[in-house]
Amino acid sequence: MTDTIAWSRELHTLAQRFGQAIAVDDGHAQLSFADLNGRAHALACALQAQGVGAGDYVGIYLPNGGAAVWADYGVTISGACLVHLNAAYTRDEIMWAQQLTPMRHIITDRALAPTVADLGAALVLCEDIAPLDTPPVLPAVNAADPGRVIFSSGTTGKPKALLYDQGRRWLAAVILRAVLPFTPGPGSRVLLMTPYVHGASMQARAWLDHGGTAVLLKGVEREAVGRELRSGTLDAVFAPPTMLAKLAASFDGERFPSVRCVFTGTQTLTPGLYAKARAMFGPTVRITYGKSENVNPITVLDPQATQACFDANPAEGACLGWPAPGVQLRINDHDEIELRSRHMYIGHIDQEGFHAPPADGWHRTGDLGRIDEHGRLWLLGRMADVIKSGGYKIYPDEIEAALAGMPDCGDICVVALPSDYWGEVIIAVAEHAAPAWHEAARQRVAQLARYKHPRAHIAVAALPRNPQGKISRRAVRDLVLSTHTLIDGSYPSVEARGSIHPSVGTFDGLPPDR
Repeated sequence: MTDTIAWSRELHTLAQRFGQAIAVDDGHAQLSFADLNGRAHALACALQAQGVGAGDYVGIYLPNGGAAVWADYGVTISGACLVHLNAAYTRDEIMWAQQLTPMRHIITDRALAPTVADLGAALVLCEDIAPLDTPPVLPAVNAADPGRVIFSSGTTGKPKALLYDQGRRWLAAVILRAVLPFTPGPGSRVLLMTPYVHGASMQARAWLDHGGTAVLLKGVEREAVGRELRSGTLDAVFAPPTMLAKLAASFDGERFPSVRCVFTGTQTLTPGLYAKARAMFGPTVRITYGKSENVNPITVLDPQATQACFDANPAEGACLGWPAPGVQLRINDHDEIELRSRHMYIGHIDQEGFHAPPADGWHRTGDLGRIDEHGRLWLLGRMADVIKSGGYKIYPDEIEAALAGMPDCGDICVVALPSDYWGEVIIAVAEHAAPAWHEAARQRVAQLARYKHPRAHIAVAALPRNPQGKISRRAVRDLVLSTHTLIDGSYPSVEARGSIHPSVGTFDGLPPDR
């Protein structure tokens, strides 16, 4: 018997169960479960009428909003392979995506259509899709057919297209529902502010599968987000650390006790940022670990365990929790985290073609970590980010954790510049920093061994980020190299181009310990 996924039937069931209950609220319009079903099936039927079938790549290029949700469902139930395109992508980035995964059709709106015109894909405008009053039940899809493409962040090179089949996409949704801290239902609302193309889409489906409402906004829109947070109707907030930092800055001093859980992950949550989140929401922060190659959940750390970890030893590292159902973890001889699961990707596509995972199923994450005596996974950093200076291996995440949360200073990124004398020289780069921030930074890193101390501190207007909002360490390093010169030697310093003065924060004591 062929293994199939009944996407169409499942959406019909939600519409039958919850009807006119609100599925999506984007701050401007609401979409009921009946509307969601009618619009998604209208799109699916339109695609099938144009010859789209199993395995065909169909892109979605839409901002957060109701259309992004029903387009996601529509492409899925048509049997095509969904290619998520971040609405922040430039034309060049979309051209790269088209090169890796040639899309026959792209679902977009009139505002974004010019960006994706002339790419060789037929455009389907969401404004032209009228909902069906009596949508048909479409055939189930083959579980082994290509189901979804996610693009890697591109922080270490050009993005890769990561491919999931329909069955693994369905199983990932089941596991995500299984590890929810509570079961939502009609009237239960989750606030989503990140681009729908990644974690927000999975969190939305987990809520909708129980009849809850996804409040899908276009980022931290202060007025709209404030209205939702103060309404007392939100049960949960999905906010990676970058979003938590924006919420803390926008609503400093306010408390939102109605929120039962704050879902976070994708980046390290620093002690300072956890303290700010806890001040806003109470001890409700739940941490998960996910990768583009293995979407959430890989591990889960519930709010009580999160609080205990930060209270016990906030500087020890980033605890990510215990493996989710079906996930296996191990640490290899290089301290790298390896994983395998039933819901991980089936391979990736780059300029050289398709590459399947290793035959034994173990994926090397590129993350450094350890598993403690309680079976919890701890994140130490990225292998590619390890700094080698004076014969030592140094994790920039450890230095950033010591510097995190300083007053009058935004995010800080630690990078390394090549040095003939030391191998690499450590530099701290901060955005929105007060003039004397380097003095406070010196005090913060005093707790670390001398060889881990930054040799210079550079302030910039903004740290470069990728479309997912993550700081790009490589781009920060390139920015420093383009604007500063390393004065190498036993007492290294960094000098801004055109300046006779070294950048603030160089240390005039002993050279770093070898």
